Order: sequence, then structure tokens, then C-alpha cells
Amino acid sequence: MYHPDLSPIAYTPPDRCPALVLNADYSPLSYFPLSIWSWQEAVKAVFLERVDIVEVYQREISSAHFKMRLPSVIALKRYVRRSQFPPFTRFNLFLRDHFRCQYCGSSHDLTFDHVIPRAQGGRTTWDNVVAACSPCNLKKGGRTPEQADLFLNIVPHQPTNWQLHENGRSFPPHYLHESWRDWLYWDSELES
Repeated sequence: MYHPDLSPIAYTPPDRCPALVLNADYSPLSYFPLSIWSWQEAVKAVFLERVDIVEVYQREISSAHFKMRLPSVIALKRYVRRSQFPPFTRFNLFLRDHFRCQYCGSSHDLTFDHVIPRAQGGRTTWDNVVAACSPCNLKKGGRTPEQADLFLNIVPHQPTNWQLHENGRSFPPHYLHESWRDWLYWDSELES
């Protein structure tokens, strides 16, 4: 679903006009969550000369001596180097595991599970934790998957930021502005 831009009849409040943030190489800083700034952050960055405006909305803001169309896509002037590995967070774990239980494949009532339970010496690391639905987590309890007669769909591993970005591309945001299409590489067929 695409974000409606201003028509002569409709009024779009500025709060509904976020800016897609690109790195200096014109790739999104993040796919999931999508790297966006509020219109206020984007305008401030423009005035501080930290970004270049790539695309604009039809929506304008103005003061007594100034008028400007709100930026819809901005690019940082300085490249932000990403770390190779993402932090170990619940969200990143779910993204690595495609928001699916790694025992049954369900996407409902997700939590996380220690493959080797902490009571048996298991640690809270990328290599020992997977996304699991509550029913599978309860069934497994304080046992290993083998002891609980469960089978893992993946081998838990530490992902790279690139892998998480690729996984995030499978989950496009609920709305996109038309001007963002050229800067996001969703799995869509190119128009000829």
C-alpha cells in the first residue's frame, strides 16, 4: 500500500510525511525497521547540511520568510559504516528466524528458547537461542530438543547485518511513499 501524497483537495499533516534515510552510498540505513526520520528531523538535518534532499513530497511547510517542500528521501553526506554483526536483541533474533517458531513454524505467540537449557549450562547467545512459540517452548521445558522429541528448522548462528537486512526485505513496511520505490530493493519485478 502506498502513502497518499497531497492532492489539491486533500490536506496531509506533516506528521504523515516521514523521510526515508539513505546512507551516503544511497542504500537504506536499515530495511527492517525501515530507516525513516520524522519531517522535523529531516528538515533540521537539511539546515545543518548533514543530508542531501533526493526526493520531496508535494506537502510544503512555510514561515514568514521561508517555504520548503518536505523531503521524502534524504541521503547522508557522510557514510555511516555499519558494524559487521548486529547486537543480540529479541527483535534481531526474531528477524534472523523470520518471525517463525523454529520448531513448528508458527508465527503466533513468539518467545525465545535456549536450545541447551540454562539449567544444563546453556548460554544466552546467538548460537544457543531460537525463536519459539509458547506452546513449543512449554513442551520443550528444561530439556534439549532431542529429549523433548522436537526438531529445529535451523542451526542457530550469529547473523551478519547483511543477512538481517536481507531478511528484513521480506517484510516491507505497511506503507511506502511512491518516491521511495527506487531506493528500496524489494523483491519486485522491474518495470520495462
